[in-house]
Amino acid sequence: MKIAIAQLNPTIGDLAGNARQILDAAQKAVVQDVRLLLTPELSLCGYPPRDLLLHPGFLKTMAETLHQLAADLPPQLAVLVGAVEPNPQARDTGGKPLFNSMVLLEQGQIRQIFHKRLLPTYDVFDEDRYFEPGHQANSFTLTGRGGDGDSLKIGVTICEDLWNDEEFWGKRTYAVNPIAALAELGVDLIINLSASPYTVGKQVVREAMLRHAAIRYDCPILYVNQVGGNDDLIFDGNSVAFDRQGEPVCRACAFDVDWVLLNVDLDRRDLLPGDTHALPDCEEEEIWGALVLGVRDYVRKCGFRKVVIGLSGGIDSSLVAAIATAAIGPNNVLGVLMPSPYSSDHSVEDALKLAQNLGIQTHTLPIGDLMAGYDRALDALFVGTPSGIAEENIQSRIRGNLLMAVSNKFGHLLISTGNKSEMAVGYCTLYGDMNGGLAAIADVPKTRVYGLCRWLNQQAKSAVIPENVLVKAPSAELKPGQVDQDSLPPYEILDDILNRFIHEHQTIPQMVEAGHDPVIVERVVKLVDRAEFKRRQAPPGLKITDRAFGTGWRMPIAKRSYS
Repeated sequence: MKIAIAQLNPTIGDLAGNARQILDAAQKAVVQDVRLLLTPELSLCGYPPRDLLLHPGFLKTMAETLHQLAADLPPQLAVLVGAVEPNPQARDTGGKPLFNSMVLLEQGQIRQIFHKRLLPTYDVFDEDRYFEPGHQANSFTLTGRGGDGDSLKIGVTICEDLWNDEEFWGKRTYAVNPIAALAELGVDLIINLSASPYTVGKQVVREAMLRHAAIRYDCPILYVNQVGGNDDLIFDGNSVAFDRQGEPVCRACAFDVDWVLLNVDLDRRDLLPGDTHALPDCEEEEIWGALVLGVRDYVRKCGFRKVVIGLSGGIDSSLVAAIATAAIGPNNVLGVLMPSPYSSDHSVEDALKLAQNLGIQTHTLPIGDLMAGYDRALDALFVGTPSGIAEENIQSRIRGNLLMAVSNKFGHLLISTGNKSEMAVGYCTLYGDMNGGLAAIADVPKTRVYGLCRWLNQQAKSAVIPENVLVKAPSAELKPGQVDQDSLPPYEILDDILNRFIHEHQTIPQMVEAGHDPVIVERVVKLVDRAEFKRRQAPPGLKITDRAFGTGWRMPIAKRSYS
């Protein structure tokens, strides 16, 4: 018996378009004599639909689209589709009005509906806002075509239902373990439909967890993941299956749509080996693939065709330009140089060399005269005060205004170039370099930015990122001789402190015990706290870590530091 995985890239809210993707996959499945086709979690509406679920019209259209899809699908094929279903008991007995569900479509109709049992409410997840959890183990029987031949008892789960094995994690997060419940039912096969967002190294954890479950319950497991970028979230695909011995028998590709065909040995009730794509070789390759996909889908799904980037000749804008070029092609990227009287010759040269290497168009808009105009306008008010941060930030805001003007005039998406280290400590300017519709590397620390650029040059076997960009001291160039380390600790020290504070939740004494200067630690922690109001006003930033400054970061702005 053949089972196929359709690793799809849905667009949130595009019910008709997503249904077409499923139908196209179904038609391919029929040609290959597939009996069961699997699609990701909420494949019909895309994940996460968030407050679209508060609109009755959206839910009504989804239900109509689901019924039409059932009628359109080849009748000999069974298809599992992710969709939202109403909770008919909510009005009378309480509870949330909807279920996150998996729907079995076959022979033109809805055959069975299964509900997600574990609803995550951490990090970027807020499913308890909308959904009622399912309360029973879910399975169905799949027979051969026409009801002939052997059958399989298939257990079904949705995403988080997999993530509660107390033996693997050393604890339980929820009261029930849906996988254990399915094992007690004696299922032959377990399927999991997921929309699991990417973070660095997550696939290794997923596969270890799946392998453990397959061995523990002596049951093959198929894991089907969504792929694509949706706002700040990136879904990496990497759908995978394990036989009952815990050996991987297939793996879909990372960061792209894919199709995987599997054969089930009905005598042994086990999966036979299929196509297996290799995992990325290193974290840099993973992150690069994620960021390119995130930019590409954000541009495409938001209806843009071209992007504009401010090119400073620095490492951050160089990386963002390279990502954008890989995502949507050099003809669709415009780099704008905005030199000031403080800009060094090598910065302009480095920016132009980068643009030449990438094959992107550039335009130069000097800002010296605009700076002088601001000085004249503010002279009477600022008289008798020393030049300082306000004057420096005006330069950044001039550049931000120019970039937004280009964006407005030509309809280009402005991509901001700030990194995570800067966002963490507020080393960025509101309404200046923070301007943009997307922050491509806002979850990439400065030290990782350098690592990605070096990796990119190694892959290209040439200096795509000019060597001078990699070796010169980073600088905002807002005053003569300025370098970042005038205001910040060396990035190697800063990033380690930020990782300990943001990701590991260490206290100041713990970071000092790890060897960091207490004065520096206290200053960095204070900067992180004080910059919260800036982060709240930043454009969405692509998430690649388990603690990003995005939808999963919910810090108050007005607060007292506890550290």
